[in-house]
Amino acid sequence: MRRREFLAGGLSVAAGISRAAAQPASAWQRLAIFSLSEPAALMQEKSENRYYRALFAELRRLGHVEGQNLTVERYGKEKNISGPAALVAEVVRSQPDVVYVVGFGALLFKRETSTIPIVALTGDPIAQGLIQSLTRPGGNITGVSVDTGPSIHGKRIALLKEIFPALSKLAYLTLRPQWEAIQGAAVRAASAATGIPVISLLLDLPTTDEAYRAAIARASQEGANAIMVGDSPDALGRRGLIVDLIEQTRLPAMHPFRELVEVGGLMAYAFDLVELNKRVANNIDAILRGANPGEIPYYQAAKFEMSVNLKTAKSLGLTVPQTILASADEVIE
Repeated sequence: MRRREFLAGGLSVAAGISRAAAQPASAWQRLAIFSLSEPAALMQEKSENRYYRALFAELRRLGHVEGQNLTVERYGKEKNISGPAALVAEVVRSQPDVVYVVGFGALLFKRETSTIPIVALTGDPIAQGLIQSLTRPGGNITGVSVDTGPSIHGKRIALLKEIFPALSKLAYLTLRPQWEAIQGAAVRAASAATGIPVISLLLDLPTTDEAYRAAIARASQEGANAIMVGDSPDALGRRGLIVDLIEQTRLPAMHPFRELVEVGGLMAYAFDLVELNKRVANNIDAILRGANPGEIPYYQAAKFEMSVNLKTAKSLGLTVPQTILASADEVIE
């Protein structure tokens, strides 16, 4: 229903954004980037993170260049000293022209301000109470969603079972705020639909290596014979640690980003974060040129990529089905 709603109303709303984009941007404007899971050092045009590179490249293409007409204020995990709510309040007090919120935190901004435009990269924004509808979010928040509801979790479980038919109990590793906000309900629904019981391995912010070590060790202790890693910037930032710890358990795992497969994870079924960050940049551009965020459609991820690591599969004694190989976007040998 939501996707049809988006398509039905998209043309009229897009026309409004096009008119706003036609207006010149102010001489100098301020963008704040907020992420509780990533260091500020990643939030750069020349970042090692290809998603931030895509964001800044698209902003540059649209005429917003840091140091020329744009000031970028970065609020990374190292600033989360007094708690997320305090950091959000600090951002709001600074009154930037627009805030880009990555992952957990958008709801805190909604509670703190109804005037500063927010562009968020989130899970299901309606289920979280962020917006009224995908077509016309209302209020001061728009953005992109990586969550298509239980379907993406069900697809990941099905693909993992295809490569590991013995799958009987799944451990789901994720951040507690994300699990409690939206992921938990969606994963439980996917679990019921696929008939695979799920246990949660929850991590509090700020995360630590020790917390990941203890959480992943619990998977085997509680009888799970496979692991699924939840979508979060933290998983991307700690990909080497996560893959190494899971490798020690000898459990097959489904990951949320292809980068984890590239460092040795078994497989991933991932949304295209490069595309999503380009869309974020276009939302930021529209707002900086005068568009109302409440009238900019909230985009729901529609493009997904599958990656598989044959070396890891072999080390686990698994044979990758031809159906997986034929449909994979990336096969690492």
